[in-house]
Amino acid sequence: MRARRLAARWLIPVEGAPIEYGALLIGPEGRVQSIGPDSAVPRPSHVLAEDFGNAAILPGLINTHTHLELTGFAGQIQEPDFPDWIRRLRELKTTRGPADYIEAARRGLAACYAGGVTTIADTGDSGAALQALAESGGSGVAYQEVFGPHPDQSEQSLEGLRERIKGMGRWAGNRVRIGVSPHAPYSVSGPLFRAVAAWSRSESLPLAVHIAESPAETDLLTRGSGPFADAWRARGIPLPSPPGLSPVAWMAQHEVLTAQTLCIHAVQIDGADIRVLADSGAAVAHCPLSNEAHHHGAAPIGDMLRAGIRVGIGTDSEVSIGRLDMMAEARAARALARLTAEAAIELCTLGGARALGIAGQTGSLSVGKWGDCVVMRVRDAGGESSPAELVLAGSSADLQLTCLGGRDVYRAL
Repeated sequence: MRARRLAARWLIPVEGAPIEYGALLIGPEGRVQSIGPDSAVPRPSHVLAEDFGNAAILPGLINTHTHLELTGFAGQIQEPDFPDWIRRLRELKTTRGPADYIEAARRGLAACYAGGVTTIADTGDSGAALQALAESGGSGVAYQEVFGPHPDQSEQSLEGLRERIKGMGRWAGNRVRIGVSPHAPYSVSGPLFRAVAAWSRSESLPLAVHIAESPAETDLLTRGSGPFADAWRARGIPLPSPPGLSPVAWMAQHEVLTAQTLCIHAVQIDGADIRVLADSGAAVAHCPLSNEAHHHGAAPIGDMLRAGIRVGIGTDSEVSIGRLDMMAEARAARALARLTAEAAIELCTLGGARALGIAGQTGSLSVGKWGDCVVMRVRDAGGESSPAELVLAGSSADLQLTCLGGRDVYRAL
């Protein structure tokens, strides 16, 4: 890998104030060596130097929740009711074989790079995202899903997960990690949740779970009613126990919530749930556009942040929203939580790194961290617009370069 020097009108390190006419020097090992005003950053004669002019350099974006293996399914599910949507997705997934999933994951990863994303937290059951990340020299966590709503399936499902993780080990390493994901309360029994959580702790594997996503999920756990409960009864599956708990409280009861847990969505929650999440140290992957598309409601992100919960932003899959656009997610999160532009940018960079437990390595531009960065053209909006405002006002058409460890993974033509 070659060392390189990048300069632009604005440099937004996230940890620290924006630097006008700033520059970034990335060493041959892919880590930041120097950052600051253009005049203060070294200019080694042997290092490739690029000045992007009226643009902003910011940390690479971190997508804390997606399903790369589902790329290409956009627009193929029309069911408005969420349980029916889930059923149709299961049917749709049977139309693909292993090679199809790998190709879909590669296309999804390329779309993420083209959108300025440098680190991805993916959940899936095909293993395709892990392979795609490893092949590209990528950065992220691939959470292997496990299912099993009947308590009698618990031991068999856990053993299948262990074998799957063992087989996936050849793709892990460097900046790519394996995690586990007991899917959701409507697809995994309490005993299986407890068993997977205990095993993941013993193996130091990060864990992700879809939680408190829909009213139907809440109805299943709190009242034993609704479409998920009806489906379980029809299949002879015992309803979740103990009854009467919120999804977050039910997860806590089964010892799933720890500092290694990523809670995906977390829409249907109240103040008591927020206190449980904060006390457990669990993080949240916020997917505002997916939540809106499924009519799940708006997650109380402002309250979570004030409670000290680590929150990142995710796109969810193409199936839910038709695109993988982190800047659109950042704008939506900003509007929902009434955040400043700077706070919205932090959510999809350093916030995501904190949620995934990798803030010491990426998420901001500082000496010693990976040279993960994005260059976006900015347009003069007039007035007193901050650099963060200018970046959020842009679109994917303004993205000029995405660097992962100093290496180009996307460059506009």
